[in-house]
Amino acid sequence: MSSQGESPSRVSTARALLARMNRLPATRTVWKLVALLSLALFFELYELLMTGVIAPGLTASGVLATTTPGLFGTSGIASFVAALFAGLTIGTIVAGYCTDRFGRRAIFTWAMLGYTLFSVAMACQTTASGLNLCRFLAGIGLGIEHVTIDTYLSELVPRHIRGRGFAFSQTCGFVAVPIVGALAWILVPRAPLGVDGWRWVVLIGAASAIAVWYIRRRLPESPRWLLQVGRLDDAEKIITRLERDIEAEYGRPLPTPIETELPAQSGRFAEILTPPYRGRAIMLAIFNVAQSIGFYGFTNWAPTLLISRGVGITHSLAYTAMIALAAPLGPLLGVVIGDRVERKWLISGAAATAAMCGLAFGNTTVPLAASVGGRASRTLGVWQGSVAQAAAELLAPGVSVVAAFQNLSAELLDGEEAVDCDVIVCGDDANAREEVRTLAGRIRGVRAIDGGRLENARILEQITAL
Repeated sequence: MSSQGESPSRVSTARALLARMNRLPATRTVWKLVALLSLALFFELYELLMTGVIAPGLTASGVLATTTPGLFGTSGIASFVAALFAGLTIGTIVAGYCTDRFGRRAIFTWAMLGYTLFSVAMACQTTASGLNLCRFLAGIGLGIEHVTIDTYLSELVPRHIRGRGFAFSQTCGFVAVPIVGALAWILVPRAPLGVDGWRWVVLIGAASAIAVWYIRRRLPESPRWLLQVGRLDDAEKIITRLERDIEAEYGRPLPTPIETELPAQSGRFAEILTPPYRGRAIMLAIFNVAQSIGFYGFTNWAPTLLISRGVGITHSLAYTAMIALAAPLGPLLGVVIGDRVERKWLISGAAATAAMCGLAFGNTTVPLAASVGGRASRTLGVWQGSVAQAAAELLAPGVSVVAAFQNLSAELLDGEEAVDCDVIVCGDDANAREEVRTLAGRIRGVRAIDGGRLENARILEQITAL
């Protein structure tokens, strides 16, 4: 509630209630509330991030095509991803109004039930248009839920542990990433009971409908929202109940409340475009756009891109599941340092690390591994045996692939001096192999050696680590 236009007694009561809320220590009751909201975040991220891992199944079953014809085509994976994000955009836009008008608890519940209902409907679709429509409608619910969970959590958790509370919630939520990846790896290439595997992955996520009523029953309405809309009696009942439970767990009297000024609740949207908020708003908008492209773009397209590089559907989903194992580790680190390191440095460091890893992933040809703090000195195997063999699978029959120069860096080739190096050439086509040997021999100092069949490239690629 705003302090303007309110009686002094009501303003004083609201300030006292807010101070009582902020002084609550982090006991089992507080963390239980965080855990319940984290469970909801788990189901939400499951729904959000299953898009990429079920995409190979959608194309394999013929519901969608790998490519989308034209800018506004609706038969490809791109349209399926676009439908989700169009829904998310609308959902996040209307979420603020809905939660402020009807309360955090009600919107939290109905948004979860809404996207669950449309996800079940999506699992029953056999056409691209029906699939995209259901994904769009589910996306609206997911967008509303995404904003509501963050708002709900920030208002239920005392401010002195808010950083750790968000980190814990994100850790629990991102556990969904390896789980949905593993389920897709197991189910998508198969059809249990005659039902396409991707449909099973969607329906398993819809189990959130079972948990939603339990979560709703155990969560109170946000006392801060009740104060905002002037329902002081309802807010006091909830805060009193929390104090009673927390004090019993705390084992001693609760800390003395320290009153602060009530935050202003009224204002115009245009105010964020005026100093001092304009610069912050622009910076955060750019950051969130880049973050969404980097995170959701990668998770939604990684399996499909791996398949386009010649990795089979089962193996591409296996790679994706292994990558997903790292998802909860970042938030878990935040539990430890979330309230110890300034937020802007955490965000900047994480963004820089993600950018460097993304560049390395995108430019990998022979995959290498390194120990922590060491250099990349160990090769990682690929399912086909070597990168050269993986490349050969991408090409039409009759197209020859030859592997060479694994032990010769680009820096040496750019120089003016003689290279003085042996180059082993492998390939299944003897004529193509000989032609590459001839071309390699034109480089001063290079001695081209016949290395036999292409399968020998798996041995030569080990030299790249040197």
